[in-house]
Amino acid sequence: MKQVVQNYKSGELAVLDVPAPGCKPGGVLVRTAYSLISTGTELMKVSEAGMSMLGKARSRPDQVAKVVQSVATNGVPATYRKVMGKLDSYTPLGYSLCGVVEEVGAGIDDVKAGDLVACAGNEHALHAELNWVPRNLYTPVPDGLAPRHAAFGTVGSIALQGVRQGEPRLGEVALVVGLGLIGQLVVQLLAASGVRVVGADPDPARCELAERLGAAACGDPGSAAVEGAVAELTGGHGVDQVYLAAGGGSNQPVELAARLSRDRGRVVDIGKCSLDLPWNSYYEKELDVRFSRSYGPGRYDPEYELEGRDYPIGYVRWTERRNLACFLDLVARGHVDVEPLVSHVADFDDAVETYQGLKDGELKAVAVLFRYPGQVVEAAAPAVAVPTVSVTPRPARAATTPVRLAFVGAGNYATSMLLPHLARRDGVELSAVVTTTALSAANARRKFGFAAATTDLDAVLGDESVDAVFVVTRHSSHAELTRRALLAGKAVFVEKPLALTEDELAAVLAAVEESGNDRLQVGFNRRFAPLLREAKERFGARSGPANLRYLVNAGRLAHGSWYLRQGTEGSRFAGEGGHFIDTASWLLEADPVSVYAVAPSGNEDLNVMLRYPDGSTATLSYVTTGPSGFPKETLDLVADGKALRLDDFVRASVYDGRRRQWVGSRLPRARDKGQNAELAAFVKAVRTGGPMPVPLESLVATTAATLAVHTGLASGAPVTLERTR
Repeated sequence: MKQVVQNYKSGELAVLDVPAPGCKPGGVLVRTAYSLISTGTELMKVSEAGMSMLGKARSRPDQVAKVVQSVATNGVPATYRKVMGKLDSYTPLGYSLCGVVEEVGAGIDDVKAGDLVACAGNEHALHAELNWVPRNLYTPVPDGLAPRHAAFGTVGSIALQGVRQGEPRLGEVALVVGLGLIGQLVVQLLAASGVRVVGADPDPARCELAERLGAAACGDPGSAAVEGAVAELTGGHGVDQVYLAAGGGSNQPVELAARLSRDRGRVVDIGKCSLDLPWNSYYEKELDVRFSRSYGPGRYDPEYELEGRDYPIGYVRWTERRNLACFLDLVARGHVDVEPLVSHVADFDDAVETYQGLKDGELKAVAVLFRYPGQVVEAAAPAVAVPTVSVTPRPARAATTPVRLAFVGAGNYATSMLLPHLARRDGVELSAVVTTTALSAANARRKFGFAAATTDLDAVLGDESVDAVFVVTRHSSHAELTRRALLAGKAVFVEKPLALTEDELAAVLAAVEESGNDRLQVGFNRRFAPLLREAKERFGARSGPANLRYLVNAGRLAHGSWYLRQGTEGSRFAGEGGHFIDTASWLLEADPVSVYAVAPSGNEDLNVMLRYPDGSTATLSYVTTGPSGFPKETLDLVADGKALRLDDFVRASVYDGRRRQWVGSRLPRARDKGQNAELAAFVKAVRTGGPMPVPLESLVATTAATLAVHTGLASGAPVTLERTR
């Protein structure tokens, strides 16, 4: 079998062919599917191996002390031979993996061959094709949890044990210093515990990632931003806990902890950092300094780890194996999300090049996985097609004045948000309204001045004087009505969604190809909102990837609402989620390439992450359980040292550097989400024969991304958006 090894004397890394381990009693033989590189601990070891002998000595004073003691006991020649022999040997790397049980040793009855397990231990969960793992260092993987996510089990247990040592309580405030792999997991675990988190890290990208994953605020530890956030969240008292998840020789983390802790706060050391405690600061606040020992109770106890002797749960609730199982359960239930931490997945055969890239800084990563060939076959990554249309559009005729419009449907949205704008617009004639009941058509005709009211859709579609058709019916009919109107040669404005299934979307595009009529607009109005458009203009162009956060406080629906008829009308998000995806894509000026969605059980809340071609991400939180008094939509866009904030289409601001560059606001009663400007753009396109306000490719990509959300929820995995013909 193959295994990753390193020579600590020369620093050489290699993938060696070595004998496969046997299956001993008290454990299982595991064939690896994915193993995780610890970009903190392992890279530190790899970097140390590349140092000179003096550098190695300086970095490991504990080992130097052992050498000095050996010299006193055994003499210089014997000690030299012993040390050089140890240095000039291959040592293993790795301690966190997921794989399939290949063979079960005597005394093991909790798993069987073929089961998927997560494994821990720097002697038993190595970067190797096969590992023998004792009972207390593996745990079964919950159903539905992807092997690549289960490979995070060990580092997750380290983070979880650190959080347990801090004893967080609901409503407290914590500071996490260091936002590498462990720090990012600590942030999520604290947020899941009801703790508000401030993060500190000199890397802006890691700060932005932590904020997306639940931190209230993050910043450079030397900046005023961190202190300001702590002061705001704690009323000036200081944080209840500090988690030191940083490495290196700087004493800044412990000094920052003392400065920002409250009186009698708790400081937990998880990483390997300098701990030259400033005595006065720690004494005056009587700070409680605690250490977190790796994965939890049982670590470094050979009777527990090697002989399988468990600690009674009544005395030790959380052992390292129970921590491992607990963390996997949190990931499986969506309380911790490890997918955004995966910066790179490398084939196991490319291990040496991967380590070298990490060491040289060419590969910047939070977490890197090795994927092993020919072992666990995960279900093919789910994908949703983004169809491309091959069509030569027929020349669009310019409409005569007035532009004649027909409405199919006259429900609440049409009569409150669309028709009032159109009824008073010059150069527009409301020709006909089509509804399924005669009375609703008559009411719309009376209120808005339609020339005709009917229940006969075919007659309206066959009327050559009608320039454009508005489809404003229930969601399940949108695709079919749009298809028919396109085939009839009409320009079409269809309220979201365009389609509820991939087949419906394909049928609409088939109608475009058949007719050569691509005159289509979907009611994605937010990109037309004047306040948001001005904010985007003032934000300006960007050169690097952006991070966007969009919170939609959708609220609960009234009992009996037709939106709740998911069997026929699709889910609530399927109906209106396209609004928010379109807004994000318009701001980022690209279409998404993948979608990852998670949902808490028991309600309709969703968290959706969209990835874009340039590395930008948009995180959309769609919640139905928020308070009614909270704004419905809040949005933040951060890139290139600039930030844009939108507060419910009432107030917007743009920050450039340390100062606020621009603020725009509207009276609440004048909240404008863009419907009027959107309708004006559509009518102009129909009147002039010019291009439609939003390219067809964008409408299709947004629709496909919306459909991918539910595909992702069903699979529990990221969904690729694949352009197809």
